[in-house]
Amino acid sequence: MRTFPNLRLGVNIDHVATIRNARGGRHPDPLRAAHIAVEAGADGITAHLREDRRHISDDDIARLKSELTRPLNLEMAATDEMLAIALRHLPNACCIVPERREERTTEGGLDVGGGGARLERIVGELQDAGIRVSLFIEPDAGAVEASARIGADIVELHTGAYCERALEGNAAAVAKELERITKAARLADDAGLEAHAGHGLTFNTVAAVSRLPQIVELNIGHFLIGEAIFGGLGRAVQRMRALMDDARNEAALAGQQARSA
Repeated sequence: MRTFPNLRLGVNIDHVATIRNARGGRHPDPLRAAHIAVEAGADGITAHLREDRRHISDDDIARLKSELTRPLNLEMAATDEMLAIALRHLPNACCIVPERREERTTEGGLDVGGGGARLERIVGELQDAGIRVSLFIEPDAGAVEASARIGADIVELHTGAYCERALEGNAAAVAKELERITKAARLADDAGLEAHAGHGLTFNTVAAVSRLPQIVELNIGHFLIGEAIFGGLGRAVQRMRALMDDARNEAALAGQQARSA
């Protein structure tokens, strides 16, 4: 039976920049939010530099890389422009995501199989620079296998459908989506890929994913920034951290009891 490694929390600060950009100027500052998140228990900071620059800016990435005391995970499209930016700033990791100009946020996982030689080249160039590469994918076997074939280090499993079913209150559909995530995490682990998860996770949905021993990192942003309006970002991160840790510890204890039975 698999042991339970520590579960890391990456906090995405994109939507602090969304609020700033709604009016212009410098407030609220994503870098300040990143520091608060780290103080509250975040293990890393995620920021998505979109091609249209609708929230995070190039200057934000430069400042985050310069001042952060925790790893920076740069979300990016698989383009030569974004590759050049990543190679200039050298974040700890890059998560390659699908990106369409008309979408409100990242919708669905990356088409790894359809990425072809260009995606494989971008993955290789990032890795040659010492950057760990993650692919944001749907939780299915084909996407996991394709990610392993092109040599990714990490897959981040899209939890959006699971969270949407949870909001609808359909228990059977929730169980089905959670099983998809569970199977994909196991396949990733068996293939030597580090398994992360994210998109849409809330206080009410994070525990079930946190219990999966193959998943070692959750990336959460929009929900935490929304909760910050009502109680502060530090408090929101602390509560998410506690929920993750409690669920992980409960699962680890259950595993120990099962082994000793």
